[in-house]
Amino acid sequence: QVQLVESGGGSVQPGRSLRLSCVASGSILSPYVMGWYRQAPGKKREWLATITQGSLTDYADSVKGRFTISRDNNKNSVFLQMNGLQPEDTAVYYCAKIGPSPTVWGQGTQVTVSS
Repeated sequence: QVQLVESGGGSVQPGRSLRLSCVASGSILSPYVMGWYRQAPGKKREWLATITQGSLTDYADSVKGRFTISRDNNKNSVFLQMNGLQPEDTAVYYCAKIGPSPTVWGQGTQVTVSS
């Protein structure tokens, strides 16, 4: 069973960037579709981006053009580059193995954007 651990969160000012990492253990990531999600206080978990086994990507409209998902199968990792962060991006960010099922979640990493 794959296990996922996110890192790279923190507190930044508006307009700055962060790069989140998700490292897998227990299994290689290359056969899986991977994704990033976030959950802000009092809100539902929101899908942000997906990357397929062949590195095809898709993004939610809320982050398209600002966030970039990537993967490095040699490092068994998935990344989320976040540029132009705004206060509304404040949330706990989760990495997930989406497919094939079952979905597996990481524990999340907090991102706080404030001046």
